Amino acid sequence: MVLQEHDGEFFMKVDGVTLMSTIATASEQLMAELACESGARRVLIGGLGFGFTLRKVLELCGPDAKVEVAELLPEVVAWNREFLREVNGALLDDPRVTIHVGDVKECIDRASGGKFDAVMLDVDNGPDSLVHRDNDRLYGRRGFKKVKSALSAKGRVVYWSANRDKGFERELAKEFVNVRSVGAKAYPAAKKFSHTLFVADRG
Repeated sequence: MVLQEHDGEFFMKVDGVTLMSTIATASEQLMAELACESGARRVLIGGLGFGFTLRKVLELCGPDAKVEVAELLPEVVAWNREFLREVNGALLDDPRVTIHVGDVKECIDRASGGKFDAVMLDVDNGPDSLVHRDNDRLYGRRGFKKVKSALSAKGRVVYWSANRDKGFERELAKEFVNVRSVGAKAYPAAKKFSHTLFVADRG
């Protein structure tokens, strides 16, 4: 895994394949908008990336927000602080933000009793193409129950996915209400939706 800079833009690559960049951020920002549209104040973000979801959450949730960000890879946190500080890295020092270097499942496990108004999970390619096998604990019924327990009464979870998966949407509907899949563009001017956001409410 490497971080590359080209003409002022940054790219995170794994084995030469671009995993994320600073030029394709629309879906990450839309995820925050969907998660926080009901006035969330206590938020958990699974997956820091380049910080675009975090930036949008802080814009939307205001000065009283409490935002936890879980990032499994310490390198990603370090890159944000050192190389991406002028992009979104300075947000890691915002007093509203707590960084957890570790698995987001640990934050969810500790949050039973409705700690969060919104949970955003951008930790893998999606339910039908998991890169990390352990993440199936987030994308199955047991994971749904854990997430639901971490949400407040009117809380919402949003899953980011590279693909649309109707089966996953049906499984979510067995545990949550108002379940829907929302097409998301990688670039604002893109003509096609290249990603999917699964949105689900606790009740």
